[in-house]
Amino acid sequence: MSFLDHLEDLRWHLIRATAAVLIAGIIAFIAKEFIFDVIVFGPKKADFPTYKGLCKISKLLGLDESLCFKELPFSVQSRKVAGQFSVHIWTSITAGFIIAFPYVLYQFWKFVAPAMYDNERKHSRGFIIVCSALFFTGALFGYYIITPLSINFLGGYQVSKEVINEFDIDSYIALLRASVLACGLIFELPVVMYFLAKVGLVTPEFLRKYRKYALVIVLILSAIITPPDIASQIIVAIPVLILYEASIYITKMVIKKEKNTSLTTK
Repeated sequence: MSFLDHLEDLRWHLIRATAAVLIAGIIAFIAKEFIFDVIVFGPKKADFPTYKGLCKISKLLGLDESLCFKELPFSVQSRKVAGQFSVHIWTSITAGFIIAFPYVLYQFWKFVAPAMYDNERKHSRGFIIVCSALFFTGALFGYYIITPLSINFLGGYQVSKEVINEFDIDSYIALLRASVLACGLIFELPVVMYFLAKVGLVTPEFLRKYRKYALVIVLILSAIITPPDIASQIIVAIPVLILYEASIYITKMVIKKEKNTSLTTK
């Protein structure tokens, strides 16, 4: 295929991926009550599963009800004429992207697959399943762990009793969206490292050598996407560090396999 033919092929894959996101977004738009009342504003309610879990842990540790929440001390408002309608549209598109993520990956794979050798295509068939599983695991982690911790800390934080926490709906949903999507993408770290190892840009030795620097970067990222308390940062840092160690193992396996392949070829 010529360069223009490749661009044409890419265009159709992008059109299909965009269409899937829009269709899923339309479904999310129609299911407004479920998307907003159950999912979006779920972390705002005291009966959210995360808060119930913290309450049980508090009682098991003999801390009475210090981690139990009966009501979160803030309200959500809309101060723009088209504020709620705009939030409805963009939240639906975000939900559409999350729902259609496996299909978007499939279109990406379909574009790249013709350039692969038969054995490469064979070993990359699980790419969509693995990437989707990691993304959804990260998104759930962001929704059930990061978002409640952030909302609980920031929603109850006051510099003075004279100031009442009444958050704009754009700000509330931006925090929710950032937590979910950021964690979903961060959990793709092993896949990224796999491809970097395949092209020879990363080795296990490199990752081990710079592990301490990676720890600092992870803590900085944790501080950015979580409330400024040590407990929340540790909760976020632990799974990311586990993914980093998994990436070392993955790159080691990739390098070993490449060496075996080259020896067999010779």
